[in-house]
Amino acid sequence: MAAVRARATPSADAKYEAARTGGIPAAGWLLALVLVMMPAIASDFFLVQVFGWAFILGTIALSLQFLAGYGGMVSLVQMTVAGFAGYMVAILGTSGLTQISLGWPFWLAVPVAILLGVLFGTVSGALAVRTAGIYTIMITLAIAAAFFYFTRQNETVFGGFLGFNGVRAPVFWGIDWRAPVPFYYLCLGWAAISWGLVVWVARAPFGLALQGIRDNARRMAALGFNVTAHRIAAYAFAAFLAAPAGVLLTWLNGQIAPGTVGIGPVIDILVIAVIGGLGRPIGPFIGALLYVLLRLFAMDLLVALGLSGQRFQLIIGLGFLLTVLFSPDGVLGLWERWIRPRLVGRAGGGR
Repeated sequence: MAAVRARATPSADAKYEAARTGGIPAAGWLLALVLVMMPAIASDFFLVQVFGWAFILGTIALSLQFLAGYGGMVSLVQMTVAGFAGYMVAILGTSGLTQISLGWPFWLAVPVAILLGVLFGTVSGALAVRTAGIYTIMITLAIAAAFFYFTRQNETVFGGFLGFNGVRAPVFWGIDWRAPVPFYYLCLGWAAISWGLVVWVARAPFGLALQGIRDNARRMAALGFNVTAHRIAAYAFAAFLAAPAGVLLTWLNGQIAPGTVGIGPVIDILVIAVIGGLGRPIGPFIGALLYVLLRLFAMDLLVALGLSGQRFQLIIGLGFLLTVLFSPDGVLGLWERWIRPRLVGRAGGGR
């Protein structure tokens, strides 16, 4: 626990910055202001297809970052949890597949879908926490693969290969929540809430105990902590972050299909989290923004150069490989070790 508390103790510079800005660095407040004002300067395409998508993927990756960064558990089931909640909102609510969808009102379908997603993530965690290391990765990947093949082959409940289309965001308070600006704020709101929850939980007694279990599970058990219960609770919390993001992803695409929960998207969430950085909650959002920008524009560039758009995955793979080799802490690690010291040195030399 001493190591955990030492890690959680901020440096003198961080303490000064926190005291001066109320706990959030000045750059954080500036970023928040820019994001809030984004609809005034960005087009509808960038609001939804770039930032909205990045917020959704970043939140799902954030659930993985919480498990891996604070719990030492690399889970590949987080995209599956999000997809499960997306399937539930399509099954319980309304969609183009009227013979399956139950047609519940959104105010009932959405909470139940999220609750079922959290339950699915908790059960997956209960299966995974009895393993460690590579075995945790393999069992969560096995759960993700099993769900993918099950949804693709089951037409009675999950719609088979085509899945559900025509899944619309609700209209209430006189607002169409799939319109670009409202949907942007919906995604931004849940991303901000998720980030705040992770920061708060990481500093709470539960989060400190979880970090202690990550560092030395046997010692924490000797101190009287229920290691298995803490790890399952961590999976439940991570599922609570991912499930609403899965609903938002379904509304973004207007559909949910087996491809959404395939092995590729499952691995993409891991790539996003690692590229952004597993050490801090903001890392997954940085990784998600880079991923979305590459996904949207790198493919067009490859096609313009006469190359196959499928080589986009090669670019992502190379970026992942270089990040792991040169900066295990992701983009944030590059900033902390290489860029920030040089900027501080130049600023100091100029005084």
